[in-house]
This record gives sequence, C-alpha cells and structure tokens, in this order.
Amino acid sequence: MWELTIPRTIVVGEGALEYLKEVTGKRVLIVTDKVIHKLDFVEKVANYLKEAGLEVKVFDEVEPEPSIETIMKGAEIARKYGPDWLIGLGGGSCMDAAKAIWPLYANPDIEVAEINPFTKFELRKKAKLICIPTTSGTGADATWASIITDAKEERKMELPSREMVADIIILDPELPKSMPPSLVADTGLDALTHAIEAYVSQWRNDFSDALAIKAIQIIFKYLPRAYRNPEDKEAKEKMHNAATMAGIAFGNSQVGIAHAMGHSLGAIFKVPHGRTVDLFLSYSIEYSAREAMERYADIARAIGIEAKTDEEAVEKLIEAVRRLDREMGEPASIKELGISREDFEKRLDDLVTRAANSSCTFMNPRVPDVEDIKKLFIYAYEGKKVDF
Repeated sequence: MWELTIPRTIVVGEGALEYLKEVTGKRVLIVTDKVIHKLDFVEKVANYLKEAGLEVKVFDEVEPEPSIETIMKGAEIARKYGPDWLIGLGGGSCMDAAKAIWPLYANPDIEVAEINPFTKFELRKKAKLICIPTTSGTGADATWASIITDAKEERKMELPSREMVADIIILDPELPKSMPPSLVADTGLDALTHAIEAYVSQWRNDFSDALAIKAIQIIFKYLPRAYRNPEDKEAKEKMHNAATMAGIAFGNSQVGIAHAMGHSLGAIFKVPHGRTVDLFLSYSIEYSAREAMERYADIARAIGIEAKTDEEAVEKLIEAVRRLDREMGEPASIKELGISREDFEKRLDDLVTRAANSSCTFMNPRVPDVEDIKKLFIYAYEGKKVDF
C-alpha cells in the first residue's frame, strides 16, 4: 500500500497569480529572500492579497540552502504575527523554508530536527500553505519534505511530513522569465534528475510513473529552448509545469543516489543543489542500470531514442544526459567544479558517510554499500565511466 500525497489545488497558466484575489483569511506571512523582494514579485503578490482583504507581512531572510537558524527565526516571527496563510515565494529554498516554518509555528515546543513523517502536527488548525515557485526545477512546491541545512554539522537534513504538502500551488509562467541561463540550466536539470530517479525508484507506482515520464519528455524538448532563448514563452511555461510534475512524481515515489550524493557534496563544498544532483545523474544511471535496465530503456524510448536492445538504449540515454549537460555548460565531474584533489580526498570519508546515511540511497534501484559509494565519488571526481 502506498499513500499518494498531492496538493489540493494547482493553478496553472498566464495570469495565475490573480487567483490570490480569491483567497480568504486575515493575515498572510510571505516567506522569501531579498533577491525576490527586490523584484516586483513580492509587491505583486501582496497587492493581490490586499485586494482580497488580507493583511500581509514579509519575512525575506531566507538564504540559499536555508539554515536551521533561519527556520527558527521565521517561526518566531510567525508566532508573533499569527498568520492563517503562509506563502513560500521564490526558489526551492524559500518554499522549503516556508514548509519547515509551518510545523514550528503550529507546534511551538518542537525543534526543526523533530519534523518527521510519524508525528501529527495538525498544521491546518493554525494556517494553510501556498507555494509560488519563481524558478523551474526544484519541485519543492509539490513535495511534502523540506531540505534544511545544518551548517555546524555540514549536512542537509531531509525533513518529511505528509502534512507539509501545499494547499495551493500557483504556476504563473511570468515569474521564471527573469531567470538567467545558468539558473535555467541548474533548475531544469534538477527537475530532470527528479523525474528520472522517480521513474526508477523502488517506491515507484503507476501515478508517479505517468508524471515522471511526461516531465522527462517535456524537459528534453523544452529545456534547451528555455536555456538558449529567455524570450521563449512556450518553453518557459512548459518547463515551469514540468518541474512541478516531476516534484509530484518524486514526492510520491522517491529519488535515489544522485540526490544522496548531491546533498552530501553540496553541503560540504557549498555547491548549488541542482548542479550537484545533475552532476551525479549520469553516474547513477551507469551504476543502477544492472537493476533497472528496462526502466531506463523505457525513458530512452520515451524521448525518441531508437535502439535494438535495452542495453543500447541505456547507453544512448546516458549520452543524451551528458550531451544536455555539455550544451548548458554544466560540469561533467567533481574536478570541473574547481574542487582540488587534496580538498576532495580530505573530505571523502565525510562525503561517503553523509550519502550512505541518506534516505534517498535506500530507494535507489541498486542500493550501494559504503565501498560502492566511495568508488562512485572517486569516479565522479575523475569523470570515469562506472564499470562496477
């Protein structure tokens, strides 16, 4: 048995932000960052809410890879203000922050680390959640987990609770138009990693399969266009939708070792999330194919790859992923991130330990032991083909 968790309302298309005029309540806390606040997005969102008769407060101190301290500060502000709506506005960090603030606001006695799938937080007695992504990739708007950084421990905390799924998602294609090409690449390839790992996850199901495959098809078709041409409205809108589709897919299956290793590398070496998980994607396919050959071959054929055998299809899929990376200037190895061999080897055991303890590792189609994870990191540092 598997319990599917899906946001209740998803508002899609041009002018979607105007849906905010229909929201009823008293007070809203917008959780965002200073970059988004400087744009007109916060003002536009606030104006629609005020038109609906709501009072608005903004917490704009979310940093990339939000910290425990930020979440605690946001929760304290929420407790003093007393909103009946929280809005996560921005990229994945802003939405993850809003989701993590929510249970702390509803339950003042808990700590960030106590957010888990087994505790009932009764969040909606205090407030509901709206997620409004301004980037196209993280899927944080659609999932029921929050990724928060413990800076002291140099690790990313994977905090899940089915109650933390958004009540409303608003996908307005106007919002991602201002993304620079590098962010289009990082976030779009993050979404691709979500969708591919969701499709081969041990917890996959018919519902996640359908959304994952469609998201993969959209991303391979439209991501290069969105990257090359910031004015391509159709490509930007398709990518915005695909990111949420991939989020729903992996939120109802799981991701795998590309994410486990990416979280580990990103936390220790301060590399953006999308870039790290994408870096490990092709290596994870090479490693996992012996246990999921048919699934990866399905993906290859779904994006138009012709092959006589599943093995040939998977080889061509790996090359297609790496070709997409090259097209967008993404690193093909850890070394290409500018991390020295000395620094890498100094932290290798820490990288391995964090990846081995990640819940993502155990959902991978081929579950690696510690020695395999260590070899995968070394191969990914050197850019070697996985042959074990």
